[in-house]
Amino acid sequence: MNKNEVLILIPAYNESESIEVVVNNLVNNYSQYDYIIVNDGSSDDTLKICKKNSYNVIDFPINLGLECGVVAGMKYAYRKGYKYIIQFDADGQHLPEYIAPMYEKIEEGYDIVIGSRFVTEKKPFTARMLGSRLISGAIKLTTGKRIKDPTSGMRMYNRRCMEAFSKEINYGPEPDTISYLMKNGYKVEEVQAEMQERMAGSSYLTFAKSISYMMKMLTSIVVIQNFRKKAK
Repeated sequence: MNKNEVLILIPAYNESESIEVVVNNLVNNYSQYDYIIVNDGSSDDTLKICKKNSYNVIDFPINLGLECGVVAGMKYAYRKGYKYIIQFDADGQHLPEYIAPMYEKIEEGYDIVIGSRFVTEKKPFTARMLGSRLISGAIKLTTGKRIKDPTSGMRMYNRRCMEAFSKEINYGPEPDTISYLMKNGYKVEEVQAEMQERMAGSSYLTFAKSISYMMKMLTSIVVIQNFRKKAK
């Protein structure tokens, strides 16, 4: 693997309690990969910590949301000539040791490889996983292929995807986009990956927001994506 083959994209919003541990681990133990942090207008010390450590960072002066952060990273990776980009959480949930098997899988000719908790492990029957099961079922219904962990944010994309995210609109890092791309011939696969609990803070997805998110994804996958123009 060449140094400029894989770029780790780290979207970060108010991750001052974890960003240093996450990035230092990458720098010290996984230097075969490049990385870029997208600081999404954090109101805490995230940017200050990045500057103190001379991290590679793109800074948004205001909070624009995850989609804008991911698209910015995609454009950066595409213009810099990276072969693959991997979305990687700043909160410590994603583990870099799984980047290598994801790389091996995407090298087989896939467009997207997802770090999935449920390839070899069984998905628990919990209220938290109900939304995942419903979204997985909707993707199966509309594409013919089951994605076992559709809400996993650890995803590796090839240059075809980078170009699509960079040049088209409404390409967010969400299950409905994955479903839409699959319907348009993009090849998607999963590899088993362990996820950790976040190091600090709490997820923005409260129970109420989780229900809203699930309904939004289901509506988008089953209905809205049918009216989008064909992906290139």
